[in-house]
Order: sequence, then C-alpha cells, then structure tokens
Amino acid sequence: MRTITGLWRWRHNPLRRATDLVEAWVALGALLLVLVAAPLVGVLAGGLAGDALQRSVREQRENRHPVTATVVRDADLTPLDPDPETATGRDSHSRVLAHWTGPDGTARRGTAMAALESPRRGDRFTIWTDGSGRLVGRPLDGATAATHAVLAGFGTAVACAGAVEGARRLLLWRMVRRRYDQWDRAWSRVGPDWGRTGTGS
Repeated sequence: MRTITGLWRWRHNPLRRATDLVEAWVALGALLLVLVAAPLVGVLAGGLAGDALQRSVREQRENRHPVTATVVRDADLTPLDPDPETATGRDSHSRVLAHWTGPDGTARRGTAMAALESPRRGDRFTIWTDGSGRLVGRPLDGATAATHAVLAGFGTAVACAGAVEGARRLLLWRMVRRRYDQWDRAWSRVGPDWGRTGTGS
C-alpha cells in the first residue's frame, strides 16, 4: 500500500528524480509478483509434486504386499531405530530373526523389525515384501503424499517470493550505488569552490 501511495505522491512532485519513480515501480512490480506469481508457482509445483507422489503411491501399492512373518528369535536385545527401507511400521522397535512366505510362495528367512514390545518365538507380525518375498518399506499412503505435495508447493511459493524480494533489493542497491557515484562526481565538480565568495562570477 505504501508503494502505491508513493507512486501517486511522486507523479507531479518537482523534486522527483527518474530513479525515484523507477524505485517505486520496481517495488510495485515486486509486490504484485509476490502476491500473484509466487502463489501460482507454488500451486503449480504442488500439483506436479502431488501427481508424481500419487503415481508413486499407486506403484508401491501394486508392487508391495503385506505378509505375516513368524518370530524365530531375537536378533538383538538392544532396541534400534527402524530402517525406513526395512521397517514394518513407525512403531517398530524390535529386531528379530523371522521366517515368512513371499507372495510367490518362496520361503524366506531373515532379520526384520517387528512391531512387538517383547517378541517371543512364534509371535506373528506383519511385514512388507516385494513380489518375490524380499523385505521392502511400507508403501506410501495417499495422505502422506498429499502432505508432502502441499509442503512442496508452499516451499516453492516461499522460495519464489524470496527470489523476487532478493532481486528487488539487488536492483535497489545498484540504483543507490549509481546515485552515490553521481553525487560524488557532482560534488567533485563543485566541491572545491563551495562556500567561496564570488564563486561563479
């Protein structure tokens, strides 16, 4: 609003310099870009990210299968943070040796993270595997994909607004530097005679 008011005030001001008007127009242009272009770019980026993530969700649902595994024994008594590629869920915290049968009928045996507080031999839990029974991460769900898309769009909009503001400040800095250089040149011409009686006569 101050930019628009400044433009209106400078229209017929006799003290107005060309650079003052340019500064005001640059500020107005930057404001419009931040208010209009940045949100549009954010929406576009969020939409593209959302489409890509939803495709990934569909692919993972097709290629990853929930399988019931049976605990053979503890693999490690120390609780570990789950590996996102082999974890069976966010609450997984026990590493166990287990056996399971893959979707293709192949018997498998290996170390997995179980969502069990105190796993015992014979306990059952769910893991995710590919078509041949190898352990994979839990497939991405639609809600998480949508959240990531929104965050991507918001981040892009903020980055775009920051780039516009950075460009405005850089342009303003260069204009101020040019103005100071002009003042220095003008002062060097009149400075030696400043204040002397009869100067210019």
